[in-house]
Amino acid sequence: MSTTVQASASCLCGSVTMTANQVSRKLEACHCSMCRKWGGGPALVVDSGCDVEITGLDNVTVYNSSDWAERGFCSVCGTHLFYRIKESNQHIIPAGFFNNMDELEFEKQIFIDEKPGYYSFANETKTMTGIEVFEQFANPD
Repeated sequence: MSTTVQASASCLCGSVTMTANQVSRKLEACHCSMCRKWGGGPALVVDSGCDVEITGLDNVTVYNSSDWAERGFCSVCGTHLFYRIKESNQHIIPAGFFNNMDELEFEKQIFIDEKPGYYSFANETKTMTGIEVFEQFANPD
């Protein structure tokens, strides 16, 4: 089985559609304070690579959440569309955004050091602190 698939989706109102050609089958949870504030809880996401086609761009609002990343949402219905690394154009997309993505493996939790105590996942996953995440981006292997 391939480690990536092509997947398509649209926001709640249909104003924005996306096709990502390299969606990982590995689910990640991000516990950072920004993701929790953005979505009201941990972000459950899939790395969707750089080959992403978006239609309805006039309905996409982009928020520069840091010097190196930005978050996109539909300006009509508010659907969270992506977290994008500016330099590489890598898209991290909420897993629930895609149609028919039922066979994901929950692989990793990041910013585990920022996770509040009021929830936890039963799955055994790799965990990374915020410092470890930033070190991984600074020193990709």
